[in-house]
Amino acid sequence: MSQHQPVETDWDRAPSVLEGAADLELTPQQCDLPYWLEHVAGTMLRRLKDGTVKDAGPTDLVRSAGPLRDAVIDEFAFRHLAEEKATRALGFLVHHAPDSTCLEFFTTQLVDEARHARAFRDHLLTLGVPAEDLARTVERAAGQAAADVLDPLEEFGLTVLRDQGDFYGGVLVLTVLVEGVLAPAAELSERKWRRLDPGAALVERGANMDEIRHLAVGSAVVRQHLIDHPEEQGRLLDIIRRGRRLWENLPMERVLHRRETLFQEGLRDAAGLLGDYEVWDGRRLVDTTVEERMATAESWSARTQDTRLRYMLLDGAVG
Repeated sequence: MSQHQPVETDWDRAPSVLEGAADLELTPQQCDLPYWLEHVAGTMLRRLKDGTVKDAGPTDLVRSAGPLRDAVIDEFAFRHLAEEKATRALGFLVHHAPDSTCLEFFTTQLVDEARHARAFRDHLLTLGVPAEDLARTVERAAGQAAADVLDPLEEFGLTVLRDQGDFYGGVLVLTVLVEGVLAPAAELSERKWRRLDPGAALVERGANMDEIRHLAVGSAVVRQHLIDHPEEQGRLLDIIRRGRRLWENLPMERVLHRRETLFQEGLRDAAGLLGDYEVWDGRRLVDTTVEERMATAESWSARTQDTRLRYMLLDGAVG
């Protein structure tokens, strides 16, 4: 790999979501359209096509009917719908971009989110979901969860972006309530599926590499805006406080509990395959519980959001 390849777009060196949230700093000036064409499309994605990044696909245990297959279908159907909604919302962000630099970056993010939606959808086909049954499978697996969780979140974001034309409020909502909430859960997902469904883990890894970049640049955009316009702090604090209150009242815990319960049932048959594999330092995946994994994902999400809120000079929304 070229030494000039930025670390965040290098499959071999990119940080995890948690590492990236803690210390990666990127600006829209750095991540412009030439950057995306050269380093994301030209190198990161090309390595998927030429086979230098291996996709081992799902194991037979996940391909076969059972709780593990149900768990990954549940998760990837939900993620597919979430990424589609993010793609559509970003159209408004691009429309209201205040300058060409932001327009270029958020256009690349729009394409990234559309790519993610397709990657999650395509993995369902890899699992054996018939193409003609794909839409019905997604609806059965995640339709209700999307209605309960994603629709209210989308409506909140569109009120800010579409109805109010608030570019910086929209960046804040996407950075904290979308990237900052879902990316840490995706980090856990990547680790969970690494041995059971390497193809799923690879999809998550690629999406996470993009989300780290989105998180870093979105944070930098809001930070610079508040440095230039400190009088905006109160208004943006109000948006994020309202958004976090909304999130706390959404039934995401129920959605995750259902998914993790399916995964837990499948762990009984996966002990031999997993062996001593650790999902985080000192903890074997096979020994974890539903509640433990959910609590861990929640703590990672809170840490990521709070780190980025402090960076954006919005300490008043922390905790």
